[in-house]
Amino acid sequence: MNIFSGLSAFPITPMTPDGQVITSDLARLVRRIEEGGADSVGLLGSTGTYMFLSREERRRAVVAAVGSVSSIPVIVGVGAMRTDGAQALARDAAESGAAGLLLAPVSYTPLTEQEVYRHFEAVAAATDLPLCIYSNPGTTKFTFSPALVARLAEIPTVAAIKLPLPIGDLPADLAAFRTAAPGLSVGYSGDWGCKEALLAGADCWFSVVGGLFPEAAAALTRAAMAGDRIAADQADATFAGLWALFREHGSLRLVHEAARLMGLTDAGLPPPLLGIDDDLRRELTSALPRQTVPLSASGVRTISPQTGPGFHDPARTGA
Repeated sequence: MNIFSGLSAFPITPMTPDGQVITSDLARLVRRIEEGGADSVGLLGSTGTYMFLSREERRRAVVAAVGSVSSIPVIVGVGAMRTDGAQALARDAAESGAAGLLLAPVSYTPLTEQEVYRHFEAVAAATDLPLCIYSNPGTTKFTFSPALVARLAEIPTVAAIKLPLPIGDLPADLAAFRTAAPGLSVGYSGDWGCKEALLAGADCWFSVVGGLFPEAAAALTRAAMAGDRIAADQADATFAGLWALFREHGSLRLVHEAARLMGLTDAGLPPPLLGIDDDLRRELTSALPRQTVPLSASGVRTISPQTGPGFHDPARTGA
């Protein structure tokens, strides 16, 4: 079975201000992902603020997530500044029951292609788990060329690549990586464009919203992968408001606030990251998929089981 296919849903990692993972909240998020029909959990990605956690807390997160699901794999981000640090994280993930690894070339100093190749070669050798290349030039300042990906694909455990949405033609971008590394699973992040990526033949949607709205994201994934554009467009329209906000503001701060609004956690962002202001919170509240019942006298909207236990209206609660 290819674990890097379908909907890979990425939850936030609820943590205290001093960086301790709130494992009960994380377990709740991961169970919702499984129950919502996702194909895998993408733990400790950028949405999961992995770079703000110590090695021990990352291990605790993996143990909590793996212990909370029974039918889908947990893919764990193991990016670190040093190669030996990433190797240690990879071994921790394997020992804690992870099914696969996700590796970004994290560095303070921009890396060369040869440095990235050697880094991946060393981390891949640390375990026998399948590894996904994590291309996130917005944070790492490194862009994977098809030629480098072709070299990396020769490493026995490298099995997939997670790509950002291209600036230009998406089918051409997909074709370039397919040609360079025909054995790799190719998936995309950048939620607002992943419907088109899946319709074009991508193998996986690495999804931010899948971490909070797994049922709706799974419906979109299934329709697009089946080539049903009408159903995919209808499912995608559920997220239209969020896509507009993600494109303007990025998804990280918004998805953390959404989890709070939905009553899934009280955790905030790790310092020095700050939350969103009241105006943007009101926009976000209006943009969340409408799986709610009318506002009650208590000022709380009750979400359906597919969405969460409670949706707190910021105008009434000051959340």
